[in-house]
Amino acid sequence: MASILVVDDEMGIRELLNESLTDEGHTVYAAESAAQARTIREQMRPDLVLLDIWMPETDGITLLKEWSKTGQLTMPVVMMSGHATIDTAVEATRIGALNFLEKPIALQKLLKTVSKALESSPKYVEPVEEKIISSGVPAAVTKPLNSEPVATVTEGEFISGIAKTYFDLPLREARDLFEKAYFEHQMQIMGGSMTKISEYTGLERTHLYRKLKALGIDTSRNKGEQ
Repeated sequence: MASILVVDDEMGIRELLNESLTDEGHTVYAAESAAQARTIREQMRPDLVLLDIWMPETDGITLLKEWSKTGQLTMPVVMMSGHATIDTAVEATRIGALNFLEKPIALQKLLKTVSKALESSPKYVEPVEEKIISSGVPAAVTKPLNSEPVATVTEGEFISGIAKTYFDLPLREARDLFEKAYFEHQMQIMGGSMTKISEYTGLERTHLYRKLKALGIDTSRNKGEQ
């Protein structure tokens, strides 16, 4: 079974998750702050982290960014929150979180999410052979260590695991969330240049401004751009 780090400033949540996951045979480590989580992550190297978003001093998003920037995001991370906005959940997945659990956390939802997340944990996946794909580039075929059937775990599947957070939403809402994340990403990498974004996306500038406004993206800092 797996070693799982639970990071949450609420004792009740830590105790509940510890009991639920221990009953499933997992080893659970608990941290009530980002500082404790850093120490445990270094000492124990958990297979999975369940990370609360809202914590005092250092919040979960900040800790996730830190792990990502320092190359320490080597394990799947599932974010948790009882009052996070959809934008916050989207930001977390964009940084590298695998999934998101909304509090209060239902037991079946927890176990299903943990099971799915562990499938992408490096400890539970090993290369077994190489095959040549149509482009002629070798691709690793992988399988979970503790299951008999061979399953392919690829980057695309990992991304799909993140994208599944959209599947429970109405089509229009899911589309708007994706478009907002997409345009915010383009604004970031293109320095907020409306000209570059317009050329890259193929949208006329007036149409682009209208779309960004409809998506709730602030373009006020770009008003002076020629």
